[in-house]
Amino acid sequence: MMCFLKTRPTQGGYTLIEILVVITVLGIAGLVVLPALGQTDILRVQGAVRAIVADITFAQADALAYQEERAVVFDEAENLYTLVEVPDSVVDAESNAIYNPQGPDQRYVIDFDLPKWGGMQIVAPDFDGEPVLIFDELGGPISAPGSDEPGTGGTVDIIGSGTRLRVTVEPFTGHVTVIEVAVDGSPLP
Repeated sequence: MMCFLKTRPTQGGYTLIEILVVITVLGIAGLVVLPALGQTDILRVQGAVRAIVADITFAQADALAYQEERAVVFDEAENLYTLVEVPDSVVDAESNAIYNPQGPDQRYVIDFDLPKWGGMQIVAPDFDGEPVLIFDELGGPISAPGSDEPGTGGTVDIIGSGTRLRVTVEPFTGHVTVIEVAVDGSPLP
Protein backbone atom coordinates (compact mmCIF):
# COMPACT_ATOMS: atom_id res chain seq x y z
CA MET A 1 0.00 0.00 0.00
CA MET A 2 1.27 3.43 -0.91
CA CYS A 3 1.12 6.29 1.36
CA PHE A 4 0.75 9.78 0.01
CA LEU A 5 1.66 12.59 2.23
CA LYS A 6 -0.04 15.80 1.75
CA THR A 7 2.42 18.61 1.66
CA ARG A 8 1.71 22.20 1.93
CA PRO A 9 2.42 24.14 -1.23
CA THR A 10 5.48 26.33 -0.72
CA GLN A 11 5.15 29.98 -1.30
CA GLY A 12 7.81 31.58 -3.53
CA GLY A 13 9.74 34.49 -2.16
CA TYR A 14 13.09 35.67 -0.89
CA THR A 15 14.30 35.67 2.62
CA LEU A 16 15.39 38.85 4.32
CA ILE A 17 19.02 37.67 4.20
CA GLU A 18 18.89 37.16 0.41
CA ILE A 19 17.42 40.62 -0.13
CA LEU A 20 20.09 42.25 2.07
CA VAL A 21 22.88 40.43 0.19
CA VAL A 22 21.53 41.63 -3.18
CA ILE A 23 21.20 45.23 -1.95
CA THR A 24 24.74 45.14 -0.56
CA VAL A 25 26.17 43.80 -3.83
CA LEU A 26 24.29 46.46 -5.85
CA GLY A 27 25.55 49.16 -3.49
CA ILE A 28 29.14 48.06 -3.92
CA ALA A 29 28.72 47.91 -7.71
CA GLY A 30 27.28 51.43 -7.67
CA LEU A 31 30.23 52.74 -5.70
CA VAL A 32 32.60 51.28 -8.29
CA VAL A 33 30.68 52.36 -11.41
CA LEU A 34 29.58 55.91 -10.54
CA PRO A 35 33.07 57.44 -10.27
CA ALA A 36 33.98 55.86 -13.61
CA LEU A 37 30.99 57.53 -15.26
CA GLY A 38 32.33 60.93 -14.21
CA GLN A 39 35.47 60.34 -16.28
CA THR A 40 33.70 60.07 -19.65
CA ASP A 41 34.44 63.76 -20.33
CA ILE A 42 38.19 63.15 -20.28
CA LEU A 43 37.61 60.34 -22.76
CA ARG A 44 36.07 62.85 -25.19
CA VAL A 45 39.13 65.10 -24.90
CA GLN A 46 41.41 62.12 -25.46
CA GLY A 47 39.29 61.06 -28.44
CA ALA A 48 39.59 64.52 -29.99
CA VAL A 49 43.36 64.48 -29.52
CA ARG A 50 43.58 60.99 -31.01
CA ALA A 51 41.62 62.20 -34.04
CA ILE A 52 44.03 65.11 -34.56
CA VAL A 53 47.09 62.89 -34.16
CA ALA A 54 45.66 60.32 -36.58
CA ASP A 55 44.80 63.00 -39.15
CA ILE A 56 48.21 64.67 -38.90
CA THR A 57 49.81 61.26 -39.42
CA PHE A 58 47.45 60.59 -42.32
CA ALA A 59 48.32 63.92 -44.01
CA GLN A 60 52.02 63.12 -43.62
CA ALA A 61 51.59 59.62 -45.07
CA ASP A 62 49.39 60.95 -47.90
CA ALA A 63 52.09 63.50 -48.83
CA LEU A 64 54.65 60.72 -48.95
CA ALA A 65 52.39 58.33 -50.88
CA TYR A 66 51.40 60.85 -53.57
CA GLN A 67 54.73 62.74 -53.52
CA GLU A 68 52.81 66.01 -53.16
CA GLU A 69 52.51 68.57 -50.40
CA ARG A 70 49.68 68.18 -47.92
CA ALA A 71 48.53 70.51 -45.16
CA VAL A 72 46.40 70.46 -42.05
CA VAL A 73 44.63 73.82 -41.78
CA PHE A 74 43.37 74.66 -38.28
CA ASP A 75 40.56 77.21 -37.99
CA GLU A 76 40.40 78.24 -34.33
CA ALA A 77 37.47 80.64 -34.90
CA GLU A 78 35.32 77.93 -36.50
CA ASN A 79 36.69 75.21 -34.19
CA LEU A 80 37.59 72.86 -37.03
CA TYR A 81 40.45 71.64 -39.15
CA THR A 82 40.74 70.55 -42.78
CA LEU A 83 43.17 68.23 -44.55
CA VAL A 84 44.23 69.88 -47.78
CA GLU A 85 46.09 69.10 -51.00
CA VAL A 86 48.63 71.83 -51.81
CA PRO A 87 48.81 72.20 -55.60
CA ASP A 88 50.93 75.00 -57.06
CA SER A 89 52.16 76.03 -53.59
CA VAL A 90 48.72 77.35 -52.58
CA VAL A 91 46.98 76.27 -49.38
CA ASP A 92 43.24 76.69 -49.98
CA ALA A 93 41.07 74.80 -47.48
CA GLU A 94 37.86 75.69 -49.32
CA SER A 95 38.67 74.31 -52.75
CA ASN A 96 41.47 71.79 -52.13
CA ALA A 97 40.25 69.71 -49.20
CA ILE A 98 41.17 66.04 -49.43
CA TYR A 99 38.30 63.76 -50.40
CA ASN A 100 36.52 62.08 -47.50
CA PRO A 101 33.33 60.11 -48.30
CA GLN A 102 32.06 60.64 -44.74
CA GLY A 103 32.93 64.32 -44.42
CA PRO A 104 30.64 67.29 -45.00
CA ASP A 105 30.32 67.70 -48.80
CA GLN A 106 32.83 64.82 -48.99
CA ARG A 107 35.59 67.11 -47.76
CA TYR A 108 38.07 66.10 -45.05
CA VAL A 109 36.82 68.55 -42.42
CA ILE A 110 36.68 67.72 -38.72
CA ASP A 111 34.32 70.07 -36.90
CA PHE A 112 34.62 70.04 -33.10
CA ASP A 113 31.34 71.95 -32.75
CA LEU A 114 29.46 68.76 -33.63
CA PRO A 115 27.73 67.14 -30.61
CA LYS A 116 29.83 63.97 -30.77
CA TRP A 117 32.91 65.96 -29.70
CA GLY A 118 31.19 67.31 -26.59
CA GLY A 119 32.39 70.91 -26.71
CA MET A 120 36.11 70.43 -27.37
CA GLN A 121 37.98 73.58 -28.39
CA ILE A 122 40.94 73.95 -30.75
CA VAL A 123 43.27 76.52 -29.19
CA ALA A 124 46.48 78.26 -30.29
CA PRO A 125 47.49 76.34 -33.42
CA ASP A 126 51.01 77.54 -34.24
CA PHE A 127 53.20 76.03 -36.94
CA ASP A 128 55.90 78.43 -38.06
CA GLY A 129 53.67 81.31 -36.93
CA GLU A 130 50.63 80.09 -38.88
CA PRO A 131 47.67 77.82 -38.07
CA VAL A 132 48.74 75.59 -40.97
CA LEU A 133 50.94 72.49 -40.79
CA ILE A 134 52.46 71.69 -44.20
CA PHE A 135 54.22 68.46 -45.18
CA ASP A 136 56.53 68.19 -48.20
CA GLU A 137 56.57 65.22 -50.59
CA LEU A 138 58.89 63.35 -48.21
CA GLY A 139 56.51 63.77 -45.26
CA GLY A 140 58.60 66.35 -43.42
CA PRO A 141 57.16 69.62 -42.07
CA ILE A 142 58.11 72.66 -44.15
CA SER A 143 57.91 76.37 -43.34
CA ALA A 144 55.73 77.44 -46.29
CA PRO A 145 54.04 75.89 -49.32
CA GLY A 146 56.51 75.21 -52.13
CA SER A 147 59.46 75.83 -49.80
CA ASP A 148 62.50 73.63 -49.34
CA GLU A 149 63.10 75.17 -45.92
CA PRO A 150 62.30 72.75 -43.10
CA GLY A 151 59.62 73.88 -40.70
CA THR A 152 60.17 74.37 -37.00
CA GLY A 153 57.27 72.10 -36.09
CA GLY A 154 54.63 73.48 -33.81
CA THR A 155 51.73 72.83 -31.49
CA VAL A 156 47.98 72.86 -31.22
CA ASP A 157 46.02 72.53 -27.97
CA ILE A 158 42.68 70.90 -27.31
CA ILE A 159 40.66 72.07 -24.31
CA GLY A 160 37.64 70.35 -22.84
CA SER A 161 36.25 69.31 -19.47
CA GLY A 162 38.87 71.26 -17.54
CA THR A 163 41.72 69.49 -19.36
CA ARG A 164 44.17 70.90 -21.88
CA LEU A 165 46.24 68.57 -24.05
CA ARG A 166 48.99 69.82 -26.36
CA VAL A 167 49.78 68.08 -29.64
CA THR A 168 53.37 68.78 -30.70
CA VAL A 169 54.78 68.12 -34.18
CA GLU A 170 58.57 67.90 -34.23
CA PRO A 171 60.65 69.60 -36.95
CA PHE A 172 62.31 67.48 -39.68
CA THR A 173 60.60 64.19 -38.78
CA GLY A 174 57.03 65.30 -38.12
CA HIS A 175 56.95 63.04 -35.06
CA VAL A 176 53.80 63.72 -33.04
CA THR A 177 53.66 63.76 -29.24
CA VAL A 178 50.94 64.67 -26.74
CA ILE A 179 51.31 66.13 -23.25
CA GLU A 180 48.90 67.54 -20.72
CA VAL A 181 49.41 71.19 -19.85
CA ALA A 182 47.71 73.49 -17.37
CA VAL A 183 44.45 75.04 -18.56
CA ASP A 184 46.25 78.40 -18.94
CA GLY A 185 48.74 76.70 -21.31
CA SER A 186 51.71 76.59 -18.95
CA PRO A 187 53.61 73.32 -18.41
CA LEU A 188 52.47 71.14 -15.54
CA PRO A 189 54.98 70.63 -12.72
